[in-house]
Amino acid sequence: MRHAVIMAGGAGTRLWPSSRAARPKQLLRLFGGKSLLRESYERLAALLPPESIYVITGTTHLNLVAEELPELSPDNLFGEPIGRDTVNAVGLAAAILRERDPDGQMGIFTADHIINPVDTFCEAVDAGFNVSADHPDALVTFGIRPASAHVGFGYVKRGEPVVDGVYEVKAFTEKPNITDATRYVSSGKYYWNSGMFAWPVRTILAEIQKHLPHSYEGLTACGQAWDTDKRDDIVSAIYPDLLKISIDFAVMEKAKRVLVVEMNCQWVDVGSWTALEQVVGGDAAGNVAVAQHNINLGSRGNIIVADDDHLVATIGVDDLVIVQSTNATLICTKRDAQGIRELVVKIRELYDDKYL
Repeated sequence: MRHAVIMAGGAGTRLWPSSRAARPKQLLRLFGGKSLLRESYERLAALLPPESIYVITGTTHLNLVAEELPELSPDNLFGEPIGRDTVNAVGLAAAILRERDPDGQMGIFTADHIINPVDTFCEAVDAGFNVSADHPDALVTFGIRPASAHVGFGYVKRGEPVVDGVYEVKAFTEKPNITDATRYVSSGKYYWNSGMFAWPVRTILAEIQKHLPHSYEGLTACGQAWDTDKRDDIVSAIYPDLLKISIDFAVMEKAKRVLVVEMNCQWVDVGSWTALEQVVGGDAAGNVAVAQHNINLGSRGNIIVADDDHLVATIGVDDLVIVQSTNATLICTKRDAQGIRELVVKIRELYDDKYL
């Protein structure tokens, strides 16, 4: 049976002050009244029934996720007591699913991307599941045909073709410099690393066992306890001590065989405020606003976000990010928006978690 797991545990600090610990970015309704999590679910629901779709998130967000996705059973919502990066999110979900469906296939999907068109996405995911079934020893990833030489993404180098649109993976590269990124895109042999995968449940757990044996033992114990009354005690005792590392570094870059399925979609990683320019239409002066009320006089190229009926008005300012929330306001230039993560660290030093 096919299963799809949405990873929705990110903090989204680069979308502060809208993204907070109590409501991270995947739950913000910035895009036509829908959250990124809702968008991710609806893409998968075009291919799979609700009973085959799962979400793994922080335990503190389980109620919010349940409100956002009422179609899902509580049994399909997995809560991590603490974030331990993607290899453990993947491994925990796989360990639980192995107990429920030992011969199942598992797709891993993200909750912080905008992907269009949905039909093309579904075709690629279906192809990924099919390839995974035909090559059960391999790990399958989905590669996005790059639209630019972006230095903030990882890249996947394709090798020999397996079937139409599917290739052996020759190498992974994490966030290259602009010279290398330009060369990658020009070659036509590289994809953006989407962070989405497909594999048999047994296969990914075998890879985790091979490369992280201690973590595998802990994840197995968590999976075995999950559907019992011992779950909370066992998971809370084991999970915080698991090695915090990404699935890319822990497994994908070390695996013996990885295949890449081309996903020829518009793929926007909503990792910073400047990404809004790719998914939200602007006015004649290039101002992009996610706000009920906004006025700009002689201002150009700004990104403006505001809660509820708060009015944001600008006069003669260009290329700013302006974000108003309940008890904090951010103003910075677009070129400095990547520094928000550093800003959040400083805020925590000065104010603890008051504004986070």
